[in-house]
Amino acid sequence: MTETTDSQRPNQQQVQDWNGALGERWTTNQDSLDALLQPYGDATLMAARLQPGERVIDIGCGCGATTLAAAATVGRGGAALGVDVSAIMLERARERAHNTANPARFAEADASIAMLEGGPFDAMISRFGVMFFEHPTAAFSNLIKMLRPGGRLAFVCWRAMAENIWMTLPLDAARPALPPVAPSIPDAPGPFAFARRERVANILADAGFSEIEITPQDVMMTLAAGASPAEAAALAVTRSVQMGPLAAALRDQPAEARTAALALVQAKLESVATPSGVVLPAATWIVTARKATP
Repeated sequence: MTETTDSQRPNQQQVQDWNGALGERWTTNQDSLDALLQPYGDATLMAARLQPGERVIDIGCGCGATTLAAAATVGRGGAALGVDVSAIMLERARERAHNTANPARFAEADASIAMLEGGPFDAMISRFGVMFFEHPTAAFSNLIKMLRPGGRLAFVCWRAMAENIWMTLPLDAARPALPPVAPSIPDAPGPFAFARRERVANILADAGFSEIEITPQDVMMTLAAGASPAEAAALAVTRSVQMGPLAAALRDQPAEARTAALALVQAKLESVATPSGVVLPAATWIVTARKATP
């Protein structure tokens, strides 16, 4: 038998990123990012229709918000397991479970190739955690093995970047102060890998899922609120640097370029702020499917 080396395993770039600066940034800003993304986690859990006593696995659980919520729903008669490649984020997830006496468990693993203990699971959920697979069909072919016959899949993923104004507006504002940004590779692992409905449907069908439903969800995201447009815009700039394409565009830029770019973003976000704060369109898919029964 030939041993698989780290360089041959899939998703190594993602493992490196989420155990480095990216994972540290998300962990440091966990409270604010969880608040920002809570509507999407709630929508995923609603689509999963979890019941007391069920076993659920959360793919790409990060700092554990959706796993903790799932555990509260299924109760101590059930089980909730969060899986992620980021040791940094899982440490925070375990800390949160301990501090709240929540029974959720967490495992550091690449769910695209691992077989996790505790199954077969009744349901599988993910809040923006399944778009990063290097080989998505193979990944979902592995994931479906952990579901019981008739088991449910529910996840949320971003639609096209152009539809997510909360991401594009800050980036476009910053462009004059930054070098040209290389165009993204269509379908490459990352936030927008599942932007195309047809691609998502084909991946799931090829992996063996049935009853696939892909529903658009359009939300006005409150990127930030504040006592004044300037205050809301300043907080929105911080949020934009924490997540989204602006964060990637600013990476490795000299301080002068970053300062100029952020000033442009501040001005733009202040110009669109309302009494409710900086509120911009966000676009996702809510995806559900089942493992067929024999």
